Parts: sequence; C-alpha cells; structure tokens
Amino acid sequence: MSEAVSIETLTAPNYMIFNFRIVSDGVDNFKREIKIDAQATFLDLKNAICDSVGYDKTMMDSFFICDDNWEKRKEITYEDMDLDSDQEAWLMDDAVLEDFIDDEGQKLLYVFDYMTDRAMFMEMKELTAGKTLKDPVCTLSLGQAPPQTMDMDDFDAQLSAKAKATIPEDLDEDFLGSESYDPDELGEGYDEMDF
Repeated sequence: MSEAVSIETLTAPNYMIFNFRIVSDGVDNFKREIKIDAQATFLDLKNAICDSVGYDKTMMDSFFICDDNWEKRKEITYEDMDLDSDQEAWLMDDAVLEDFIDDEGQKLLYVFDYMTDRAMFMEMKELTAGKTLKDPVCTLSLGQAPPQTMDMDDFDAQLSAKAKATIPEDLDEDFLGSESYDPDELGEGYDEMDF
C-alpha cells in the first residue's frame, strides 16, 4: 500500500523528515516504511504504525530507544504505569521524535504486546533535511503483520518450538562426552557453588 507523499519544501534548515523501516522476527517477509515529520510525537508514530498494520491504537505499548546491539536504553510509553523503576520513562504524546532521534541508523523497538514482550524492530533509515510532512505516510507495506495479541498457550508453544529448533539433534543425555559421568571431573569448587 503506497500513498502519494505530500512534502512541503521549506527554507528553514531545522525541518526534517524521518524515514523508519520496520520489520518483525515473528513473521517472514513483513516490512513497513513510515515517513514522518521529525517534530511529530511518538504517539503520531505509533498511530501511523497501527494504521499500517491494522492494530488497535488503545492497547498498552512502548517504544524503546536502543543502542547498536538492540539493548533498551530509554522507554517512551503510551500510558504512565506509575511503576517504580530504575529506568526513566517518557509519555508518547509528550515525546517529540527529534528530541530522541538525531541520526540515521538509530535503532528502536516497538513493543506492541506487553504480555508476551513481542516487538517490531525499527531503524531510522533516512533523514531528509529542509522539508516537513504534515501527516505520517506509510510508503512501503509488505507482508502480514504479526497478530497484535497472542494467547499465552500459543505463545508458550511457539517458544518451545523455537527452543527445540536451536538444540542440535545429536545432543543427548551423554552431552558431557561419556556415559560414565563423574562429577569429580568438574574440578574443585564445584560442590561449593550455591545454585
């Protein structure tokens, strides 16, 4: 689904448009690209994503600003949960994109299902300076989005299937290399470890 992009060219250099690429590790061939004004809020971005995938916009969700290894650094949340946390959280309707994102390649997670912690991976792929965009636009839409919510039994079954897929087939009870396993072979200090 591609729509015409209405971009106004302005002379002020502080105007910018961000182009985000969004993918999911839960669904093959899923991809969205969203263009949005840098002065829009994270709530505007959330709404654009939800519109592009058909999600309910009232569900609890969060964005996380991540480092290059996808480690969560800052949380921008839909609703203030008033939880005691070591990590400061910002609200989507107050958080302006350009206050958190200033460079191409910035990685984000969009956690759309709090119960299962399922997320979409996002990257700010392109910054267009000197232009503004009135409303966010989905410029690329490929594949079906993962379901917004998932039954916990289905989620557990999916996790078990992923875990089994990562265990080598030739791994069995004798994975320490011998049928005659001797705990003394592990060395001194093993017995004193507190598990």
